[in-house]
Amino acid sequence: MNKVILMGRLTRDPEVRYTQTNNTLVATFALAVNRRFARTGEERQADFFNIVAWGKLGEFCSKYFKKGQQVGIIGRLQTRNWDDDKGTRHYVTEVIAEEAYFAEGRRDADASSTAFDNAFGATAPGGVDTSAGMGSDFEVSASDDLPF
Repeated sequence: MNKVILMGRLTRDPEVRYTQTNNTLVATFALAVNRRFARTGEERQADFFNIVAWGKLGEFCSKYFKKGQQVGIIGRLQTRNWDDDKGTRHYVTEVIAEEAYFAEGRRDADASSTAFDNAFGATAPGGVDTSAGMGSDFEVSASDDLPF
């Protein structure tokens, strides 16, 4: 069984693209999920997951989800790989969203979005780029669909 349940905060607004063959909407974003426990005297750690939402669910996410907002995602893990123009093989593991939920009230979302920006800014703690594999430098090839 391949099932993932995550609750965390968006590290950026969802990005929307469309497939070339059938014009299907796909939204991508990253989710910062706090680890359950923190060591005494240390800051709580977070893991960052790339999320992909297709079709109507992607449209919902792109319309209503914003950076810093806490959301719940239910989906499945998927790993894909591709070779770039230089012959280098790339691997990425993503969560393919099957369900998406709001995890806080509207008033809470406005306050937490500001707090999230103040805490993390544009990148994750430690300077990790949370958009790896999904940034604007990710190109859609001339073939039929996106490579995932």
